[in-house]
Amino acid sequence: MKLKIGNKIPSAELFYLDQNNDAKKIDILDLCKNNKVLILGMPGAFTKTCSALHLPGYIKNYDLALKKGITKIICIAVNDPNVMKAWGESQNTGTKILMVGDPFIKFTQAIGAEVDKSVKGLGIRSNRYTMLVENGIVKKIEEEKETAMCELSAAENFLKAI
Repeated sequence: MKLKIGNKIPSAELFYLDQNNDAKKIDILDLCKNNKVLILGMPGAFTKTCSALHLPGYIKNYDLALKKGITKIICIAVNDPNVMKAWGESQNTGTKILMVGDPFIKFTQAIGAEVDKSVKGLGIRSNRYTMLVENGIVKKIEEEKETAMCELSAAENFLKAI
């Protein structure tokens, strides 16, 4: 990953569906402005490790995140906003986690987290990571060596360390 602790996160448009199911664009910098944010980078919606461990861990530990001063949790995957909303609904994220898509891989490439999973039929995706961002500045990053792993980026381990 190119992005390091102390760096400002790059500007990049992400997409989500609002309450009326209208696709909306939002810059990641706007989401992080004046907030203490956890960004969950995941290879893809509905994928095994993402759905069984990474996302559910942050849903389960939402109250602990709040106690740590987190004001927003954002889940980003290289998917379109329709898929991200459906995945969030299937995982019961409610208002706890903002589910956003990076369908054009702009943010993922800007931070250097892209990985080629073409062999598995997935194409270019994001590596798995969790990042703590305060007012746009990276305070902590844990990136997994392999997308199937969820140890360093797991809620229990990441939240314990902040």
